[in-house]
Amino acid sequence: MMRPSMKHRRRAGGGRSWARGSSASPSWFLLFAFLCCALFAAVAFSTFRIFGVSFRPVLMLPTWQNSAINAMATDHSFFTFAATKNRSDNPPSVRIEEAISFPDQVLLFLQFPGSLPRSDLACLYYPPSNPTTTISSSSSSSSSPVAQFHLPATIPSPLPSFVRCPLAPRGFFVSLSPDLPLFQPRPWDHLVYAAILDPHDNSSIVFAKGFNLRPARLADPSRYECVYGWNFAKPNYFMTSPVLTAAQEIIRCPTPHSILLRLRSHAVLNPPLVSVKTKGRGAVTLPSVAHHEILSPSRRQGRHTMCVCTMVRNQARFLPEWIIYHSRLGVERWFIYDNDSDDDTEQVLESMDASSDYNVTRHLWPWVKTQEAGFAHCALRARGHCRWVGFIDVDEFLYLPTNVTLHDVLRNYSRKPRIGELRITCHSFGPSGRRTVPSEGVMAGYTCRLSAPERHKSIVRPEVLNPSLINVVHHFHLKDGMRYVNMEKGLIVINHYKYQVWQVFKEKFYRRVATYVVDWQIEENVGSKDRAPGLGTKAVEPSDWPSRFCEVHDTGLKDWVSVAFANPRTGLLPWQKGEEFDLIHHFDT
Repeated sequence: MMRPSMKHRRRAGGGRSWARGSSASPSWFLLFAFLCCALFAAVAFSTFRIFGVSFRPVLMLPTWQNSAINAMATDHSFFTFAATKNRSDNPPSVRIEEAISFPDQVLLFLQFPGSLPRSDLACLYYPPSNPTTTISSSSSSSSSPVAQFHLPATIPSPLPSFVRCPLAPRGFFVSLSPDLPLFQPRPWDHLVYAAILDPHDNSSIVFAKGFNLRPARLADPSRYECVYGWNFAKPNYFMTSPVLTAAQEIIRCPTPHSILLRLRSHAVLNPPLVSVKTKGRGAVTLPSVAHHEILSPSRRQGRHTMCVCTMVRNQARFLPEWIIYHSRLGVERWFIYDNDSDDDTEQVLESMDASSDYNVTRHLWPWVKTQEAGFAHCALRARGHCRWVGFIDVDEFLYLPTNVTLHDVLRNYSRKPRIGELRITCHSFGPSGRRTVPSEGVMAGYTCRLSAPERHKSIVRPEVLNPSLINVVHHFHLKDGMRYVNMEKGLIVINHYKYQVWQVFKEKFYRRVATYVVDWQIEENVGSKDRAPGLGTKAVEPSDWPSRFCEVHDTGLKDWVSVAFANPRTGLLPWQKGEEFDLIHHFDT
């Protein structure tokens, strides 16, 4: 910081000496002073010079930067109104930030959602012929557009940053009130949708759709930059930082000092948005609904030995069996990413968490085809709480056929500091002759499988993941110097109840959650291992479906579950309907 100021003083001295020998000195001196001020401002705002090599910014800001960033936050009427409301004794009024159109609904993203009415909330739809797209809070009813129709809105629970509206007709605008702005929904696949502030290096992890980066490969980070602000339509009013890594849908950038200070202050009513911008000719800034989620630093003591991350959509009926069983194995915490379920997932998870026997966290994750990004997001959130994290689906069950426990396995590999991932073979089970959903659950209900294993799933140490967070659902890329281990099938496997009765299996046709997996109804990549052999693109049940995928009768896990869980009086398992079962008492005995 010394050399620029000395250079500045030398230039200033030279300017004064020249001025004394010139009759035009006043105007030239003023011009020179103006250029020096402009140069100083440019250097001060440059986020490329702030960080150095460690990207651990020191939280110190001059007063003028605080003033500048506050000016950015109140640049337009939306935020001016919010700021005015904050100065009163009343809570801020709800504001719509953005509308995003999905294949089956529109999500309206809100600021101050706590002021929403919990009932009788309606989505208003305005035809594209309306000339006015925004309405100020002071507009009279006579000058406001008239909604062509309205439909009930749905408010997820717990109260999130968005509400759900039925899908709007093409071109229509959407709002929640005649007094709020109208928004024409943006597409879901061209958007920055989430962001995390990583406390390990103060970097921003940004999750973005629209760049179509290749799976499992690093992209050139110099093609992009992160942008921070409140109105990306005004390039003079946002800040930038370089991209450190870019892969799949995950961008990592150093967080500018002023943004970092604001995030860690108490000024949380109006947090900045973060987005990603392409560089060069035709530069594009992605629309964004992403405010930073701030993670707490990792704890060295008191972390759980084993946690699980998963993503679900309408899997409520299978969750109790999956959670109860894995709790018995030694899983201590569950991170459940709810991919817009509309069944009883919320109620099931709330009841299990309320029992205090299961530490279950439900995280709303409405984003379409983002399983890899969701797993990366979950790995970051779990890192501060868990030594090991398993990434498995709710139809996948860890099985240890010997007397070795899951914690024995993890304790053994925890002593090997270069091992960062345990890859576990999956056995795929078929319908096992059944035509209806087994009331006893999947472990006891499906007992016939393919002989050859299909793929693997992983248990990872989240602190040793590669900074790019690249993953292909089944495993992550690790930091340099770390390696994975293929686990012996005689020690631990995963029973994957992949091909269940047709009533359950056909649901896979309607949406695949993985980013790089084509939905089954699309005539593309029909030979993928993700698809069921011979089914094509139509959800039509083959006549021999109950007998398919049956090559080896395997009752190992069923037998173990019957001994470990069955009620000795009724013979029922704890997840069977109508069974009231004291798990703690059973385990103690």
